[in-house]
Amino acid sequence: MRAKLFTAIAVLSLFAGIRSFAQHKDWAQFGRYAQANEDVTFTPKAVFMGDSITDGWDDKDQGFFTDNGFVCRGISGQTTSEMLVRFRQDVIGLHPKYVVILAGTNDIAMNNGYIELDNALGNIISMCELARANRIKPILCSVTPSAGFGWRPEIKDAASRIEELNGMIKAYAESEKIPYVDYHSVLRDENGGLPAEYSGDGVHPNLDCYRIMEKTILEYL
Repeated sequence: MRAKLFTAIAVLSLFAGIRSFAQHKDWAQFGRYAQANEDVTFTPKAVFMGDSITDGWDDKDQGFFTDNGFVCRGISGQTTSEMLVRFRQDVIGLHPKYVVILAGTNDIAMNNGYIELDNALGNIISMCELARANRIKPILCSVTPSAGFGWRPEIKDAASRIEELNGMIKAYAESEKIPYVDYHSVLRDENGGLPAEYSGDGVHPNLDCYRIMEKTILEYL
């Protein structure tokens, strides 16, 4: 009887611990830019929303953002679902004129598990709808090219999945008269990946790559 009681207590303690961890985990990383958002003292011309591609941009070339009145709100590893959850805080709350959305790499990489491309697109659409409802002009970007993900070697069709999602993003952008920035066509190699001259790991841009992306996006801003 006592053994059963101890077992029941242990199980309840385990569930309590799991629940406590879940309650304290900042799943969408609201805390990442909470203080930075409070410290913004100007109205940004554009907020760049994205994952590590955007997150690394500010690290590689901070002057691109400060000199143009842009704000970087990329978080490494994030999927479109996480970006959508923090969109109100990290974009709408800053009242920019534009939001530049570059998202989808980590959905294809299954960072949070498998997700249909339709659902990833749905998250991107929701971000655009939230932006427009708050008088912010959305700009949609193609997912940058990659032939594979070093942290997900089991994914063998990254290049084709990226092209498929980009086609969906472009079609939506055209139907809604939203600018579509095609980084993919400018950067991809013959295998649909990111050339070694532009990236050390085939996914994340180096400074030379960001310079090309800067020239491309500035035509829309």
